[in-house]
Order: sequence, then structure tokens, then C-alpha cells
Amino acid sequence: MSKDSSIKTPAQAMLLAAGRGERMRPLTDSIPKPLLTVRGKPLLWYPLQALAMAGVSSAVINTGWLGDHIEPVFGNSFQPSLAQDSPHASKLQLQYSHEGRGAGEALETAGGIVRALPKLDEVFWVAAGDVFAPDFVFSAQTYESFKASACLAHIWLVPNPDHNLEGDFGLSPEGLALNLPRQPDQSLFTFSTIALYKRAFFEAAWCPIPAGNPEGVKAPLAAMLRAAMDQDLVSASLYEGAWVDVGTPERLAQLNAKL
Repeated sequence: MSKDSSIKTPAQAMLLAAGRGERMRPLTDSIPKPLLTVRGKPLLWYPLQALAMAGVSSAVINTGWLGDHIEPVFGNSFQPSLAQDSPHASKLQLQYSHEGRGAGEALETAGGIVRALPKLDEVFWVAAGDVFAPDFVFSAQTYESFKASACLAHIWLVPNPDHNLEGDFGLSPEGLALNLPRQPDQSLFTFSTIALYKRAFFEAAWCPIPAGNPEGVKAPLAAMLRAAMDQDLVSASLYEGAWVDVGTPERLAQLNAKL
């Protein structure tokens, strides 16, 4: 019996941990980026902790580059620290969606989510295992509000960091994400990678890849999001808490220098 075969509850979250981390080389030549240490913990520990503190019961972690290193570190469950500080905290059951053993290639964001789709609930969180956002709250109230909405996705935007000054998407006064061109007069924000999605967004009307992605199709997410934005089906919030895309050795060093 596989480790996750006894888990009956569909996962309410997915953590993206399959990327190669080219810009982090040589650090990622021997360790996957989500296991790089920030302030004494693996990067992936932080979203796992936040999900468990919010009471999320099950999560899927996708793996690719050196992915065999990740499951032995976290196993099939995650027990949050300081759980007594949150009335909602609970043990987080873990499943894995392997996109390639050893040095296997990742399927990009949409391809990876569709590979994991049979394990996921009708509504689920997605966060990146290489983004440091320790104070983000995976709110059950926000989850339920989105579930009841007509939108297919709800994304969190952040103020533009130095490495993405032009931003990615706009934000309307009504809370819709906007597919706007990058122009000097446009006020765009950076996509944090944190989002809520509905399974329907990754099914036939919006995504041609069959659930489970049996052919291993690589597919990005941005074009799907932009198409849904054009139909007013993507809502958004601005998150102004601590957020770092730990994409280079320099950013990793800066985070660890702030101990």
C-alpha cells in the first residue's frame, strides 16, 4: 500500500516544489530549492506550518528536480509547532505528486496542478514551496467565500519587488484581477503564487489536459489566468506582509542575514 492510499480526504492545498531552481545554482545542484534553509527551517516548512495552523487537513506536494529528497524530510504528515497558539491548528496530512524521479523535469504550474488534480478537493489553495511568506493566513473564511463565488480563481498580489518592477496583473476597485499590458501608466502588482482555485478551472472548458496529466504535458498557468481575467472570473487581494521569492542565492543570504 502506498503512503497516501489510506488518505481519504481530498487535499485542500497544493504546494509547488518541482522546479529546477536554475538561478539558485550551485546550491540546487544537490538539494531541491524547497529544502534550502531559511532561518533554521527548510523553505517548504513555512507554507506547511501556515496551512496546518489554519486547520487545513490535507496537502499535496509536487516534486520534480531531486524530488526524492523531499518526502523523506516531511513524510506523510506535518505537525505544526506552537499549535496551542491557534484554535484551528491540526496535523496536516501529506500526499505527493511525483513529476519525475531523481533529476526529473517539472511539468510547469498548470501541468503540475492537473497531474495532482485527482488528489485535490473541489476548491484548493496553491502556494509555492520556494516563496517565503511566513505570516500569510490561509483563512477558512476566505476559502468559503471564494467557494460560494462565481470566480474560478482568487489570487494574492504583492507590491512589486526589485526583480519585477513592472508587475504582472492589475487590481480593480471591485477586487477583480485585471489582464493589463505592461505600460508606464499602468499600476500592476506581482503575482505572489498564493491562490485559491476551483477544480473547474483545470477541466475541459479552460484546460485541455486530462485530469492526472497522463502524458506529462508541460503547461504554464499565466495564459489560463489571463483568459479567465478577461471573463471577470479571477478575483484578487493585495497582500502587503513579508513576502520574498527566494529565487537567487543573494535573496536567500539576505533573508538569513535578518535573523
